[in-house]
Amino acid sequence: MVFKRMLGALGVGAPSVDTVLANPRVQPGGTLTGEVRLKGGDFDAEIEHITLSLVAQVEIEHGDRERRGVGEFYRYQVSGPTVLRKGENRVLPFQMSVPWETPITEVDGQHLTGMAVGVRTELAIAKAVDKGDLDPIAVMPLPSQRAVLDAFPRLGFAFKGADLEAGHIYGVQQMLPFYQEIEFYAPPQYAGVVSEVELTFVTNPGGMDVVLEVDGRRLGDAIGRFTVSHDEALRTDWVAEIDRWVASLGQYGAPAPGYGAYGDPHGYGPYGHPDPHAYGPHGHPYPPHHSSGPGWGTVAAAGAAGLIGGMIAGEVVEEIVEEIFEDDGGDGGDW
Repeated sequence: MVFKRMLGALGVGAPSVDTVLANPRVQPGGTLTGEVRLKGGDFDAEIEHITLSLVAQVEIEHGDRERRGVGEFYRYQVSGPTVLRKGENRVLPFQMSVPWETPITEVDGQHLTGMAVGVRTELAIAKAVDKGDLDPIAVMPLPSQRAVLDAFPRLGFAFKGADLEAGHIYGVQQMLPFYQEIEFYAPPQYAGVVSEVELTFVTNPGGMDVVLEVDGRRLGDAIGRFTVSHDEALRTDWVAEIDRWVASLGQYGAPAPGYGAYGDPHGYGPYGHPDPHAYGPHGHPYPPHHSSGPGWGTVAAAGAAGLIGGMIAGEVVEEIVEEIFEDDGGDGGDW
């Protein structure tokens, strides 16, 4: 019996587990439902826990290079300690909440190139953990996010790709250890000012921060942030707001080196001086300590470092990265 249990822990004659999602499509803040189906093996198995986790493929910076890792960003326990009898079949239903910051992977049925998010099933028996297979899921934008996304093709922007960057955005209340960048090529009307735009959503139940980073041939990089409720996002003319913001970059140029506080929610530069590149709706500068309603936050030059150098609160230290992410050797791992 002891020998059989040892073999079981290594996968020989052990129970099998299969997770079946009722619908693999979900929105941030939504719920995934389904069943975990267990089939008993050649012996009675003392299961320590059955856990589902949400994982995503993340870009991790290591000095001057990047590598990909599979990052786990949410865990849901389906079952605690239990005994699965030899040959027994058991079905465990579940309802798993999806974090509001879960990255978008699909728009209008089209997969966003570079994105991979899925559900991983973890079965723990006799101190051995089998993480099993990954079940891909499709994460569709919320209506508020969709309102912003729709503005880009209407302005002539072309989708380039998307990825997840390990780290936190300065000045934004962010829960997950990474953020998504959705990248667009700029249209001809912005030639000479902007070449590419990267869009990031940091979403919560009440609203979201819309963060834009532009790569400008003449300006270097510039960053803007728009804090808005979900209802306000649906009422905002994003075509006009984004166009006005990009146009302001060409009108004012980049601030002098060191001027402007990256991610400053009030649009202020060093020593409390207003940042002339921080503009709210309709092109009006922010009043001091603006904190309610929709409005653009800081638009500042980030130089060659871009969003990571300008808005990330320090580097993601190696030890933390290794605890959160699993190196997949750059080949996509289980994806």
